[in-house]
Amino acid sequence: MPVGTQGIVKALLPDMLTSIGYKLMLSNTYHLYLRPGIEIIEAFGGLHKFANFNGSILTDSGGFQVFSLSDLRKVAIEGVRFKSHIDGSYHFFTPEKVLDLQFRFKSDIAMVLDECPAYGLDKSATEKSLNITLNWAKRSSVIERPKDTAVFGIVQGGIFEDLRKKSALEISDMNFDGIAIGGLSVGEPLQQMYDTVAFTIEHLPKDKPRYAMGVGRPEDIITLVGFGIDMFDCVMPTRNARNGYLFTDFGNINIKNAIYAKDKSPIDEHCNCYTCKNFSRGFLRHLYKAKELSFYTLATIHNLTYYYNLIQSIKDAIKKGEFEQFAKSFLEKRRYGNS
Repeated sequence: MPVGTQGIVKALLPDMLTSIGYKLMLSNTYHLYLRPGIEIIEAFGGLHKFANFNGSILTDSGGFQVFSLSDLRKVAIEGVRFKSHIDGSYHFFTPEKVLDLQFRFKSDIAMVLDECPAYGLDKSATEKSLNITLNWAKRSSVIERPKDTAVFGIVQGGIFEDLRKKSALEISDMNFDGIAIGGLSVGEPLQQMYDTVAFTIEHLPKDKPRYAMGVGRPEDIITLVGFGIDMFDCVMPTRNARNGYLFTDFGNINIKNAIYAKDKSPIDEHCNCYTCKNFSRGFLRHLYKAKELSFYTLATIHNLTYYYNLIQSIKDAIKKGEFEQFAKSFLEKRRYGNS
């Protein structure tokens, strides 16, 4: 899923996103609640109409953003009190309120409120955090939901296998339409992240979508699909685009490098995106160096097309029973390059 925190993917119009092929994007409850506010979004008839987006929308609960505020929030079993990063006003999120906001947004998929423990937290503190998350999940699971909105639970537990197992089993027993693995890519070593997903997914049902939150390197997507993950979101393709890093199967291009100043080739000769069909690396470098806003759009179109094509290739390989071979070849190209 591309990330459209404020209801739109940065540097793209909604039609640009859907023309690439995307039918689902992620927006953020915390940010939309603070600005423009639920009353304004409701006045437009929900987030889809407000943002003029014809696809589906998954809204994150905002829990990760709240807990990243650190000294600006206070957690209790009832919910979390936090201070707005915009104007310093105080607010209180409960599991019930967070789902109510998402239902009023008319989200297609709503995420429950959870607490994301910081990497490096000891086991005792992580278990305390997990117990709060499980309490919130249980309260969320019994809330009546609109027939057009799916609700996903979130597994936490840090890097501790027994806590992850406990969380996975309890969340799986609750009335959720899909299950996410949270607390990934929060500072832990890469292999630790892989291990966490591997021993968590063993305890999740295979008949519900399984979603790795905040994971987005192409190599990580390939690896976690191999474990059984179905859904991903990450700001990496869009944020990297705005910073001049462009994705190809043979590694990333840093368009800032002088080597591309006279390069007449597209970002990727095998890419079918608007940017690669129409513009050279040399021109894109010029736009970036000149700080032209159009660079952000062109780079984002390419990176999101790259990710879309990657997912389609993964699906095709799975259907053909060739995923292992595809994954091996892909990872070798990304590691060693051969462009």
